[in-house]
Amino acid sequence: MEPNEQQHKRRVRYKGTHPRSYHEKYKEHQPEKYKDTIEKVISKGGTPAGMHISIMVQEILDFLQIKPGQKGFDATLGYGGHTLAMMKCMNHEGHMYASDVDPIESVKTKERLKAQGFDEDFLTIKLMNFCEIDKLVEEVGPFDFILADLGVSSMQIDNPERGFSYKTEGPLDLRLNPQKGISAAERLAKVDYDELVGMLLENSDEPYAEEIASAIMKERKKGNKIDTTGKLHAIIEQALTFLPKSDQKEAVKKSSARVFQALRIDVNNEFEVLYTFMEKLPHALAPNGRAAILTFHSGEDKLVKKAMKQHLKEGLYSDISKDVIRPSAEECIRNSRARSTKMRWAVKSS
Repeated sequence: MEPNEQQHKRRVRYKGTHPRSYHEKYKEHQPEKYKDTIEKVISKGGTPAGMHISIMVQEILDFLQIKPGQKGFDATLGYGGHTLAMMKCMNHEGHMYASDVDPIESVKTKERLKAQGFDEDFLTIKLMNFCEIDKLVEEVGPFDFILADLGVSSMQIDNPERGFSYKTEGPLDLRLNPQKGISAAERLAKVDYDELVGMLLENSDEPYAEEIASAIMKERKKGNKIDTTGKLHAIIEQALTFLPKSDQKEAVKKSSARVFQALRIDVNNEFEVLYTFMEKLPHALAPNGRAAILTFHSGEDKLVKKAMKQHLKEGLYSDISKDVIRPSAEECIRNSRARSTKMRWAVKSS
C-alpha cells in the first residue's frame, strides 16, 4: 500500500442485537437514510438519538391561529419541530424568527430547516438568550405570535458529552451553552451546604435535599472531585442507603433526576431568565398578538402563571388561560417526555 493511501475503515458496529451507547446508534443519527429505524423507535414510545419530538404541536397551532404574512418568534428553537410547524402555517409569507443559546445544536437545526426549504429569506435564527427579546423587537418590531418551549431538548439530554442525564456517563456540565458560564461540576466544587440545600429545595422540591447535600460535602472534604455524571449519581445512591431496601432503587432514580434538574436550572440561571422574559413578553407582542408557553415543572409554571395574571390585571393582556392545557393521553403514550408538560397562553390587548 502506498504511504499516502488511506486504509478503508469499517464503521464500528454495536455488539449484540441493539445499539446501547449514544454513538453506536448510527442509524438513528441519520433519519434521512434510515427512516424505517426512526419510525420503529418512535412507534415504541422512544426518541431516536440526536432527535427531539416536539410536544403539543396541534394544541399550540390551534391557539396561535397563525396566518400567512405574520411575523413570529420561536424563543427556544431546539430541534426546530415547533418552528417548522409554525412556518408551514405561514405558507412562506411573512417572516419567522427563532433564538437559541446552544451553539452546537442551533447550527444543525439551521441546516435541517434549510433542507426543508426555509432559508435566511424567510427564517432568521439568532444565537441569543430569549430573555433578550426586547433587543430583537427594537431591531425588527413586535411579533404577531410567540412560542417558548422551556424544556431541554432530547438531543441535549441524550448526548452524554453534555452531562444532562445521570443515566449515561459523561462530564458533569449541564450548560445549555457550554462556551459560557461555569459547569455544574465547578458549581458543586464551590457551593456551601446551606446554598446547596436551598437550591435542591427551590429548583426541584427534592425531599432528601439535606441528606444529599451532606453526602456531597463529605465527598468534597475527602478531596474528591465530583466532575462526572456517574460520580454524582453514585453519591446520591450512597446518600439514600438509609431508606428501606425495597424503596431505594426508585428513590435514587427520582432524586437523581431532581438533583440534575436543580443543577441545570442553577447553572443556566433559568428562573432569572424566565422571569425577565415574562416581564418583557407583553411588550414584544403586536396588538392582539398571541403567546404560548410550555413549562415542565411546578417552579416554571408558577412563575408563568403569576406573570400572566399580573399583566392581565395591568391591562397588557386582554385574556389569559384560566387553567393549564395538558398533552393528550395518546401523546404521553407515544412520547413519555410529554407527561409533565403544561401549556399556558396570553393574548395582547388591542
